[in-house]
Amino acid sequence: MGALEGQVAIVTGAGTGIGEVTASMLAAEGAQVVICGRRQAPLDGVVKTIEKGGGKCAARAVDLEDPDAAAAFVTWTLERFGRVDVLVNNAGHSSHARSIRWVGRKEWDSVMAVNVHAVYVLTQAVLPGMIQRKRGTIVTVGSLAALKAGLIGGAPYGAAKAAVRNLMQHIHNTLRNEGIRATIIMPAEVDTPILDKRPLPPDAAARATMMMPEDVARAIMLCVTLPPRTVVEEMVISPTILRDQSKDLAVAAKAGAPEGAV
Repeated sequence: MGALEGQVAIVTGAGTGIGEVTASMLAAEGAQVVICGRRQAPLDGVVKTIEKGGGKCAARAVDLEDPDAAAAFVTWTLERFGRVDVLVNNAGHSSHARSIRWVGRKEWDSVMAVNVHAVYVLTQAVLPGMIQRKRGTIVTVGSLAALKAGLIGGAPYGAAKAAVRNLMQHIHNTLRNEGIRATIIMPAEVDTPILDKRPLPPDAAARATMMMPEDVARAIMLCVTLPPRTVVEEMVISPTILRDQSKDLAVAAKAGAPEGAV
């Protein structure tokens, strides 16, 4: 019997990358996994893979920029499976413009909507059942950008990840005696599809030094499968080798700048 047999786990942003691998690992431990992402096709592929391996998975396309859609996703999960024991807030994206000088309001709001507002909505929606059962685990995938602000993550992404770090600390400090575990995991560079949208997408040599999605997924699994008496409050993980990011910084500084700006 797996460590999560009989539990229901939500994973957001699970069509690719960290979310996809995490969903597979949760299912392998016996959890009924419920995943969401923007596009249905990749989600269906994840479901097929998990079910082929003997796991249980359901999927729904959700635009987490819409708070009503995020709340409806939890309602849908509760109606189908009756409970949520684990919430993994993994979905997120950054802006094209990295410098605070050039970030437009539309990009800023979009990053905040997914990385902060959706985490708030989803977390608030699953808490009543968790508190009633005196047990629940919420893991949010943050970023090293929450601790080391700069051009690699960008202004809105770093601010958003700092906000959800504080939110997880709030949940931990106020609901731990209700049996609720809240964790923030802050990885540095991970080779996932989100890198393709950077101002300077890393090449193969750069990606070879990075962590892989399964590295972060294993960290998530540690937090989820530890005995309920133990909580990992926060975790920082990073590649062993520190690569030269000077070219990335130079390109990021100008991304989104109007023509002729200095």
